[in-house]
Amino acid sequence: SPLTVMAFQPYVLVTNPKVPARDVKQFIALLKDKPGTYNFGSTGTGSGSHLAAELFKYMTHTTPQHITYKGMGPAVIDTLSGQVQFLFGSVLSCVPHIRSGKLNPLGVSGEKRSASLPELPTIAEAGVPGYSTVSWSGMLVPARTPSAIVDRLSADLNNVLARPDVRERFMHDAAEPGGGKPEEFAQFIRDEIAKWRKVITAANIHID
Repeated sequence: SPLTVMAFQPYVLVTNPKVPARDVKQFIALLKDKPGTYNFGSTGTGSGSHLAAELFKYMTHTTPQHITYKGMGPAVIDTLSGQVQFLFGSVLSCVPHIRSGKLNPLGVSGEKRSASLPELPTIAEAGVPGYSTVSWSGMLVPARTPSAIVDRLSADLNNVLARPDVRERFMHDAAEPGGGKPEEFAQFIRDEIAKWRKVITAANIHID
């Protein structure tokens, strides 16, 4: 039984500076002009960063190749070195390299801009209308938990998430505090399942 979403964390689409594209539209044109030429890293097959890229491929009809890594750190390192050309990375991992000019940011993956990178447009703003994905965490309790307990726990969580010190801590970690009613979280989960079933099927992703 869902209680509430705790936090949302967008990804940031970054490229190695040698990639000759400075915005999302230029990047899509480049991928279409040279199909199969560019590679992207991820934190593992079926991971959030992988699926963010597959959604991008699905919506832009492009064919970059997937290279899987064991974690965000190695994926970022190989994007910095040019072993892979781009990455949907965590904001927290990429911001220092964006600030130093070692990674070129093209857009953030969420529905709205990131407070950590307010000058950077969303990918939807920058050329892929309707594109949106974030890493999220939420709290649930065992099925058939009495509704009165579900409502009480959800209300308590929402009160905590509304506290300024809690919100500040989330924002410090490049996360947006969540919140909302149990039924809203339940609908969000259903929408996520339907969305990613379509992408995973189209990308033919299998996890052993």
